[in-house]
Amino acid sequence: MDANVDGHTLVTLHQLSHWTECPTWAGFKVNNFVDGMDLQANPCEYFTKGKVKAATLSLSVLVMIEMFNAYNALSEDSSLLVVTPLVNPYLIAATFSSTALHMMIVYVPFFNDVFSIHALTLHEWSLVLAFALPVILVDEVLKFFGRIKNAKELAARLKQE
Repeated sequence: MDANVDGHTLVTLHQLSHWTECPTWAGFKVNNFVDGMDLQANPCEYFTKGKVKAATLSLSVLVMIEMFNAYNALSEDSSLLVVTPLVNPYLIAATFSSTALHMMIVYVPFFNDVFSIHALTLHEWSLVLAFALPVILVDEVLKFFGRIKNAKELAARLKQE
């Protein structure tokens, strides 16, 4: 196994798909410390305790996608540049409070245990946003092509009249 640029050990697809066989692997090692866990004594904990980080990242991406998608729903056809989120202050309050509640479960240790998640670093939040923000771009592109289609249909109907 090679070390990735950020210091995390790379795990093969076979190892991921057969992680329950980890105790039988010869020479399986991971970094000494992964997110504060000493995995030198039992590297197989990488697949049990280590999955908490992946679950937290996945949950955070889904939460943020839904927050951004709520803004996409402000208008079926108009861009967010035209119909800005400022037209609905209740939506802004709802997304901010939902995000704050998500932050609470990510950073309050009691909720970390309840939800089986782990606090995220600033770098990890940048990854979350990198995966979540494109939902706005995708919807803007779809709305753009929808406006073109609607304009063509309107022009065709006007031409028939």
